[in-house]
Amino acid sequence: MSVFQITSFINIIIISSVFLHTQSADNIYSAVMPQTITALTGSCVQIPCTFSISNFEDKQKKSNFSYGIWLKNKSQFADSDGFIAFNSSKNIIKGFSDIQMTGDLSERNCTTVFYNIMKNHSDLYYFRLEMEPNVFKATFNTGQHGSRKTVKITVRDGLRKTVKITVRDEPQPPELKPNDLKEVTENTTVNLNCSAEAPCPKQPPTISWSNIPESAHITTPLQEKPDKTQSVFSHMTFKASYMDHRRNISCTATYPRNTPEDSTVKTTVMLRVLFPPKETQITIDPSASVSVGTNVTLTCKSKSNPSQEISYTWYKRGYETPIARGEMITFNATQKNALWYSCIAQNQHGKQSSVEIQLTVEGPGQRHTGETMLEKKRP
Repeated sequence: MSVFQITSFINIIIISSVFLHTQSADNIYSAVMPQTITALTGSCVQIPCTFSISNFEDKQKKSNFSYGIWLKNKSQFADSDGFIAFNSSKNIIKGFSDIQMTGDLSERNCTTVFYNIMKNHSDLYYFRLEMEPNVFKATFNTGQHGSRKTVKITVRDGLRKTVKITVRDEPQPPELKPNDLKEVTENTTVNLNCSAEAPCPKQPPTISWSNIPESAHITTPLQEKPDKTQSVFSHMTFKASYMDHRRNISCTATYPRNTPEDSTVKTTVMLRVLFPPKETQITIDPSASVSVGTNVTLTCKSKSNPSQEISYTWYKRGYETPIARGEMITFNATQKNALWYSCIAQNQHGKQSSVEIQLTVEGPGQRHTGETMLEKKRP
């Protein structure tokens, strides 16, 4: 082969490569849609879908009309393909009661709603766009791009998935965050977020709360997620009270559907509040009025969290220093200990004093008390 022939052959290869690259660059396309959607039987499911095509405006000028096609189970397309679920140009709907393309193809929007979803609709679905006459025809694969000439060799089994619809008889429980509330200090603001998937925005679920604090404030908007699917979101805020400790707060999502009954699912979280001693009080056993010589037990009771770290200090009226420490004190009743008693309960978050309580001791022929009148006061 002569030098001229070799040079000509190389030039042909270079020219061919440039031509293929130009064709490919002129027909680059891609689509954006969620990879998976969970639908509910008897409801609808919306597939948010947008696409991008190189030189789209120029192609629109050359095209008389455009239409979208949804293929079920496989991405290969033929005019007589039995896997066509929807063809917007001929209003072909196979295997579904109704399908509507709500997106505007001229605005690169291929969003579509599938109605009355059933279990046998669980499958992979592929979107295909055709711009006639013969301007652009391609089946989109999420995250993939290519030209009409190369799409068959760039799409492999592992890359064929577009959107996978999974149909369930029961909805997913709502998501409650934080799902494991850490302990919060009394009087701090608590924020709880509950979200429920809304695969059918035309029939979104409703969210309700139960066993919530009286101070709770709730807002419930419909939100769009990053993958363009939607969910109902409810935000609740309140100030933590010691009375809310170990309160089980529930978020319930109710889904309307074309069945005799709506579907209801619930998620619950326990609230744990850290607080200083509350409701501190003294009990006397056997009673506040005893005879001389009776064994008397005074017990200091209080609510707190953490409860295992609480300490108790005992006082008598008229005495500045503590008379004892611990939850209980026991002694033999005499005329000298017929007095007013109080206790202070304390943990790392604070302390509280009980109301004073009087012990009356009855002796032979007389009644001994710490005061002539019964009094109750908080030190």
